[in-house]
Amino acid sequence: MSNGLVILALEAMAVYFLVLWSHSLRRRFGLAHFYALIGGLTAVMSWVTDAGVKEEFLGITFMVGSTVFYTSLLLAVFVVYVFDGPRATRIAISTIVGVSIMVPLIALALHMQMRLAGMTPLSYVPLPSLRVNTASVIATLVDLIFLAISWEYLGQPEFRMRLWLRAFLTLLGVMWLDVFLFAPGAFAGTPAFASIMEGTLVSRFVISLFACPFLWGYINWQNSRYGVEVENRPVLAILQQVAEIARELTLAQEEIICRQQAEKQLNKVVAELQQALSEVKTLRGFLPICASCKKIKDDKGYWRQLENYISAHSEAEFTHGLCPECVDKLYPDLELGRKERE
Repeated sequence: MSNGLVILALEAMAVYFLVLWSHSLRRRFGLAHFYALIGGLTAVMSWVTDAGVKEEFLGITFMVGSTVFYTSLLLAVFVVYVFDGPRATRIAISTIVGVSIMVPLIALALHMQMRLAGMTPLSYVPLPSLRVNTASVIATLVDLIFLAISWEYLGQPEFRMRLWLRAFLTLLGVMWLDVFLFAPGAFAGTPAFASIMEGTLVSRFVISLFACPFLWGYINWQNSRYGVEVENRPVLAILQQVAEIARELTLAQEEIICRQQAEKQLNKVVAELQQALSEVKTLRGFLPICASCKKIKDDKGYWRQLENYISAHSEAEFTHGLCPECVDKLYPDLELGRKERE
């Protein structure tokens, strides 16, 4: 066994341990640091893959990007889904896919900047391949969703599958699916395509055998430490969760629109009430009134007829008539006043 392969194995073990240990701290610190770690590992994976760093052993090619970093990301998503559910898994997948898109774009921008400035190209920043990186992003997204689906499918009661076998088959299935998605998208039509497919399938099988004990041991350790049983969810739980989130967002948007309309209506009513209140004129306090003619002294010092004053300070309107006493006084010959009193 070459020194390079030993170093590769030790490096893989260290990164696997780092990912799983970081996840084990979630009960104390949450998952924010874990998401940051997998984002950093995704960036390193992109750079190492673009650089083409690899090791050969017995005719099998082990790419450092997939052996160390891609596998560690699979383990990360695996344990998040098993212990934290679809919602946390979606965040992890979004982080990995988002960084996978951003890193080659940043590398391409740096190379263009150096070219436009007439400076020497950055040899330590690999120039990304649009075809390879596009295939990688699409394959990664499908792989991580398939991981959750296959884990739930293999966990159905009728299979009665042991935990270690379920974990291994899920990991291997994702590894091989990645080969069938990524290799044709990145290398189809090239002379080395067939050999790349064959070699990658073999290397991914070996990597699955190597990584599965870490995954299985971690799941058992978490179960025994916290007494949490592995939950059996619906096969399409991760996709159903996405649909539920979409429905929740739609309902939230509808609620926001309804509240905005209600707020506009309330503001309109308040404005109308304020306008009405501003137009309401009330009588309050002491009103100086003449003991003889009954005129009222207004706030400007003028003596005004009672009806004029009230009309100016309220919405009351006057209509004239005669009381029975005044009818008797003014028209003593009429019977109207006496009849009304009776």
